[in-house]
Amino acid sequence: MSDPTILTIILNYKTAEMTLKAVEAAHRAMEGLPGEILVVDNDSQDGSYETLSARVTAQGRDNVRVIQSGHNGGYGAGNNVGIRAGLSDGSRPDYVYILNSDAFPKPRAIRVLYDHLNTTPGTGFAGSYIEGEDEIRHITTFRFPSFWSEFERSVKLGPVSRLLKSHRVPDPRNSSGPVDWLAGASVMMRQDVLDEIGLFDETFFLYFEETDLCRRAQKAGHRVMFLQDSVVTHLGSVSTGMKEWSRVPDYWFNSRWHYFTKNHGRAYTALATALHLSGGGLHWLRCKVTRKPHGGAPHFLRTLARHDIAQLFTSKRDHTIKARSQTGD
Repeated sequence: MSDPTILTIILNYKTAEMTLKAVEAAHRAMEGLPGEILVVDNDSQDGSYETLSARVTAQGRDNVRVIQSGHNGGYGAGNNVGIRAGLSDGSRPDYVYILNSDAFPKPRAIRVLYDHLNTTPGTGFAGSYIEGEDEIRHITTFRFPSFWSEFERSVKLGPVSRLLKSHRVPDPRNSSGPVDWLAGASVMMRQDVLDEIGLFDETFFLYFEETDLCRRAQKAGHRVMFLQDSVVTHLGSVSTGMKEWSRVPDYWFNSRWHYFTKNHGRAYTALATALHLSGGGLHWLRCKVTRKPHGGAPHFLRTLARHDIAQLFTSKRDHTIKARSQTGD
């Protein structure tokens, strides 16, 4: 039998030069491994597709190609375009490797994930250790969100965080092992698992799509593993502009609502929101009394309350239609 094949998918949105650097790093890290690199331009409409296509053609690499998504349906939808495209000969790979356009694998990063999936059939997804350019670790291993995590996150009080430690979403790991979910900057997935559980849920435009996919994999009996020896440098938030957000965009609130209602129902989601607002209100009051800066995004609690109250009075069907209209479907 031939060795399992990998399809590395890099989603580009208006970051052509950065994406080309990610392609170069992935190409080096895939040396000796059977597979291809597929760049999906997510309808950038800024000349990215033409730039990427020309540069890849000029490099003359048979295992790298560029395609156009057709429209920007978000992170999950864009990666789904690549997964559905498969290998250049029309066949499906054994593994799909999702790599962000601002992520650069170290020489052995991809092989570590590949070797683990080859030797550990119980693992469905395997993700990397992510660090910044300064070599400081990024937290990319997490627990699934819950109503308790919503309260812990918003109240921002040491004794509460210690009491609810096992419910906190960030789950830093000092060694390889199973986790609830991984950030999608560098994750290798079995194609067979995706065939079983489905691809990214395209109702999510951005955020919570990896959480949902990992949850579905685990419910189907497949482990999600963090592998510390697979090291990837990640700049973070280059395409989304998250570091420059003045306010949290509507699609974040839409994604949060969809994740909770899909996996827990509307009553649970309402409770999670109520606890988040209660914790945030207590934090705001404490900051007022101590005259310390509140921090966080402006008007976040107000926007969360308004958004979720509106969603409670919107039918599931109407919400799905609205979400799809926002992504151009």
